[in-house]
Amino acid sequence: MFYWLMRHVLAGPLLKLYFRPWTKGLENVPVDGPAILASNHLAVIDSFTLPLVLERQVQFLGKSDYFTGRGIKGRMVAGFMRGVGTIPVDRSGGKASEAALNTGLRVLQDGGLFGIYPEGTRSPDGRLYRGKTGVARLALESGAPVVPVAMVGTNKAQRVGQVIPKPMPIGIVIGEPLDFTRYKGMESDRFVLRAVTDEIVYAILRLSDQEYVDIYAATAKARIAAEKAAERRAAAEEQPAPEGDDTAPQA
Repeated sequence: MFYWLMRHVLAGPLLKLYFRPWTKGLENVPVDGPAILASNHLAVIDSFTLPLVLERQVQFLGKSDYFTGRGIKGRMVAGFMRGVGTIPVDRSGGKASEAALNTGLRVLQDGGLFGIYPEGTRSPDGRLYRGKTGVARLALESGAPVVPVAMVGTNKAQRVGQVIPKPMPIGIVIGEPLDFTRYKGMESDRFVLRAVTDEIVYAILRLSDQEYVDIYAATAKARIAAEKAAERRAAAEEQPAPEGDDTAPQA
């Protein structure tokens, strides 16, 4: 009931007015039964805008931190996350991936739509990065079809580090479902998992027309952070010593 109110009465109409989303391929989302929506991930708003254009409820995973904020702002964020169907998951610790997988399997076993980002995290620069094999395990263990999705322009509406997105049209392109039932019982074969994941990511790439990078997005983010830290250190070292500094070398 709360989801229906958020989508049709409260947040939904406002967000549609704000982003004016255009769509292509909505008919590719199954009208009933379990399905996995595998999408590229360009901005935080991806998880809010995709559900706007679907008739069925889709559930994404979200950091548990979104649900534990304090004060009015914290409660509003938590309420919004629950309202759009986000499932809280603790991503810390070694068992985080297994918990996320089990949560997705429960949604699919109940006949629902489950949204997942194969890249594992947001793209740091708008390019499409190597997929993690969790989406393949989910597909093989559940037997559910995988529907590739491309979010278009959300990274321009909400750039990295930008809290309030810019009002502008965004797009959602949905491809034909992918069937991986031919690999049933092979969810423990790492080569099969990699092949299935790459096929899913390639399907997203064809829809999004992004540039592909064959490394994980998390690795790219770590490299970017290290480069920025090195630049800051170099800039600090180039600063001239202040006048009267006793530590400056004497002639």
